[in-house]
Amino acid sequence: MSPPIATPRSRALGFGLRKARKARGYGLRELARATDVHAAELSNWELGLRVPKIEEVALLLGQLRVIGAERDRLFELARTAREPNWLEKEMPDAPAILTSLAEYERTAAAIFSWQPMVVHGLLQTPDYARAILALGGTPPQLIEQRLKVRMIRQAALREYRAPECSIVLGENALRQRIGGVETLAEQLRHLLDVPRRIEVRVVPSGGDYHPGLNGSFSVFEYSDLPAIVFLDQYRGSAYLYTEDQVADYKSAAKIMASLALSVADSRAFVEGVIAELEA
Repeated sequence: MSPPIATPRSRALGFGLRKARKARGYGLRELARATDVHAAELSNWELGLRVPKIEEVALLLGQLRVIGAERDRLFELARTAREPNWLEKEMPDAPAILTSLAEYERTAAAIFSWQPMVVHGLLQTPDYARAILALGGTPPQLIEQRLKVRMIRQAALREYRAPECSIVLGENALRQRIGGVETLAEQLRHLLDVPRRIEVRVVPSGGDYHPGLNGSFSVFEYSDLPAIVFLDQYRGSAYLYTEDQVADYKSAAKIMASLALSVADSRAFVEGVIAELEA
């Protein structure tokens, strides 16, 4: 049976409530007094440990003056917060999705990610990310906005309490000439200068079958909450939370880690691809 607390949706609801509270300049106790809700209960809602009733969400959003699309989004999260898995139909780079994803990453104790075809968003240079957004159909007026959120996600990995990250890239991710040769070469040089807490390793092409051939995935581990699996797709994304599915992806992560080159050999591999591009 899936854990009854801290589902992906309940955590996303908590992220949204905390963001709205801070945007209005309320402290937790101050908002508790204004709404006649115990501060401990508010804290549990923001952490996703408990799910507020719809009328309680309405009370908070009214006090915080949250309106429009964001109000509708938080109500929908409250209505579905107890469902263990979450299929998100919006594009993975939509602002609300990116904001929630940034919080899942920031609050994790450890992150494992397998990316077979493109460099992970946490490692992308601005020009490389801009090329992906433009070629992926993002409206021109939204590209810089979404790029800004992506850079905020990266900045969080340089904080003192940033999670340990193990990012495994397929060889194709190093050779796909997104944005052209110069943009790719700059991107690959950036991989050689990532924060110490990020381990970058490469799986060369041409081997036998492995579970990574079925697509990219990330596993977010938490110190005091169950893990979440994130699947990032072209026109949607999914968060998996049931124990059997998470266990399967943790097993796949171990297989991909065993197939990857060492950090030192991966660095040499990246340097070799750069040399080929610049020849």
